[in-house]
Formats: sequence, structure tokens, C-alpha cells
Amino acid sequence: MQSLLYIFVGGGLGSICRYLIGRLFTEEANGFPYKTFLANFLSCILLGFLLGYVAKHSLDTKYKLFLLTGFCGGFSTFSTFSGEVFSLIQNQHVLLAFTYIITSVVLCTIVLFGSYLIGQQV
Repeated sequence: MQSLLYIFVGGGLGSICRYLIGRLFTEEANGFPYKTFLANFLSCILLGFLLGYVAKHSLDTKYKLFLLTGFCGGFSTFSTFSGEVFSLIQNQHVLLAFTYIITSVVLCTIVLFGSYLIGQQV
């Protein structure tokens, strides 16, 4: 039961951070969903760093649940990403939708890998 509390609190804080990032942009410039992209991009950096750190150092399970599962899970959001892709396609912005998909998947994977390597060095 205590594990659920760590995930709950971390997820809540991650969601608040995601909301605050969304407040940085008043509207989507050029139709590109910058809010979700930035939240997912930053979450991948943090997740990669933490995974790299955990691979080298032991980290108590409660911190892993709080940070990895809770915070990063609440901060990033695949469902919003998918909904935005669907909306772009539905509004006949197919090229922009595929640009968003490729940019998100490729860049987020690259920064996750890079921050993982940095996390292993800490």
C-alpha cells in the first residue's frame, strides 16, 4: 500500500509540472503541439538520467516508484500525444502529424539514451 502512495504523490507532482509547462505556451504555434512535446522531451531526459543512475547505483525502491513510475509517468503523456496526432490527421494536417511523430519518437529516444549515459557517470 505504501508503494501506491509513492506513485500517487510522484504522479501528482509530475502532472502539476506538466500543467505548468503547458502554461508556458498560450497556443500551439504553427499547429505543432509544443506543450506535450516539451513535457515528453524533458521527461525522457529525466527518465534516461534516472535509469542510468539506477543502473550504476542502488536506489531504494520507494525512490524508484516516486521518481520513475510516479513523477515521470505523470509528467509525460502518451495518450495526449496520440490524441494530438489523431487530431492533426483528422484536421488534414497529415504531414505535420508525421513530423510530430518522427520528431517526438526520434528526439526523445536520443535524449533518453544520452541522459542515461550521463546518469551512469554520476
